[in-house]
Amino acid sequence: MPSPLGDATTALIKATIPALAEYGIAITRAMYARLFQNREIAALFNQSNQSNGMQPEALAGAILAYARNIDTLEVLGPAVERIAEKHVGAHILPEHYHFVAEALLGAISDVLGDAATPEILDAWGEAYWFLANVLIEREKDLREAAASAEGGWTGWRPFIVADKIRESEFITSFILRPTDGGPVLRHRPGQYLTVTLSPAGAPPLKRNYTISCAPNGKYYRLSVKREVSGGGASAFLHDQMKVGDTLLATPPAGDFVLPENQTRPVILVSAGVGLTPMVSMAESLAARHCPVPVHFIHCTPNSKTHAMGTTLNALAEKHKDRMTVTTFYSRPLATDEQGVAYDQKGRITAQWLTAWLSTHMPLMDADLYVCGPRHFLHDMLTGLDAAGVPAERVHHELFGPTISLQAA
Repeated sequence: MPSPLGDATTALIKATIPALAEYGIAITRAMYARLFQNREIAALFNQSNQSNGMQPEALAGAILAYARNIDTLEVLGPAVERIAEKHVGAHILPEHYHFVAEALLGAISDVLGDAATPEILDAWGEAYWFLANVLIEREKDLREAAASAEGGWTGWRPFIVADKIRESEFITSFILRPTDGGPVLRHRPGQYLTVTLSPAGAPPLKRNYTISCAPNGKYYRLSVKREVSGGGASAFLHDQMKVGDTLLATPPAGDFVLPENQTRPVILVSAGVGLTPMVSMAESLAARHCPVPVHFIHCTPNSKTHAMGTTLNALAEKHKDRMTVTTFYSRPLATDEQGVAYDQKGRITAQWLTAWLSTHMPLMDADLYVCGPRHFLHDMLTGLDAAGVPAERVHHELFGPTISLQAA
């Protein structure tokens, strides 16, 4: 662990909180503009998250949270873990950190002007390297664990598309097996793969896609939604990636995961393509013969968009003593029969969920896992919090850079 920050540094960081609250996004945009002048560094990042503004917003929020908690850094432990997982997935290495330091301090100076005194810049330099060294140590541990486990590896490993399965109108699954024929690292249910795609005549594309199958040591399944705007990666996968084609992937990463020994009932709540980590969790709990009840609650517009419904219903039927599936259709087709194709009309709401929970189990007895679009997560998290569900029992994942959802 790096040496703690001094009182003078801490005081200077706190003094910048108002400026960060007002100019944080301007600083992070300027930082990325500086950083991406280096093409090698730019290639490490998902550029679609830059064009839509999500990454600068997420980083600005993280920097502000760091400043606000500079003398109580232990509360940032979960955020640090998530960042470390993402860095390992993106193959961020210790030698990359000094590029970020130069870009960040330069951006602070550019945006704040004379207010960015030498003392302020020195304090932020010290604070940056304190956090960077914490991350470097944690990322080293994660890489070593992935490399030493059965089927593990470091860096980029080639995979072949062994099968391509159309799950719904917008979601297609890709079965990936390593080209070397060896085993693969058993992921923790809920984790993702970072992949590099190589469209002809275009720069490589890096994306994170959740693994949608139970750990098996042989292959990974990625279930990818075609996005209207996503930098072209999903369109490339859907339209051009064929069985027999190859891509590169780093080891599974991510902290939105089931514990090794689940002891409380599990409630899986998803909307849209947010079902992918939930399918992995449900299949894993079934494969483990875990005795806890599992309730999978999913929302999608209608039967055309409903992915993996047959698979999940068959899984629930096989384990009907402890697993249920409830499906919401927000816009059912005229041919979608309630009670057959789906169970409830409309969207999942926190009010419905808390009422459902109250008739099935005490609110405090279950672990809830929630994944879906940003507005869905915001509504669910704020509603569950208002209902008194303890925050430590609610685990959530937003696809994309993490932004404070309760404040969204």
